[in-house]
Amino acid sequence: METLNLLFPILIVGVFYFFIIRPQSKMRKDQETFSSNLEKGTEVVTSSGIIGRINKIEDNIITLQVDTKTFIRITKGAVSKEMTESLASPDETAKAK
Repeated sequence: METLNLLFPILIVGVFYFFIIRPQSKMRKDQETFSSNLEKGTEVVTSSGIIGRINKIEDNIITLQVDTKTFIRITKGAVSKEMTESLASPDETAKAK
């Protein structure tokens, strides 16, 4: 009975680690890698859904061209990896994997 009382909290911590903490840290690491590999000319989607082409990268600030003469400045963290990948055509997604 004592062992069962001790085993249950350990099991709960294990479940939290493998189903919540580990996947979140992997997603954060993937997003950071994606953000650091952004290049001029890449078409991206921000987390708020704005689609644009990278015109300039200055440290942590990205200038996006959203129309012919319309530019906006955003932070690198505002570019969404998942939304940008969903925008890419299936051929480009297959090449990336």
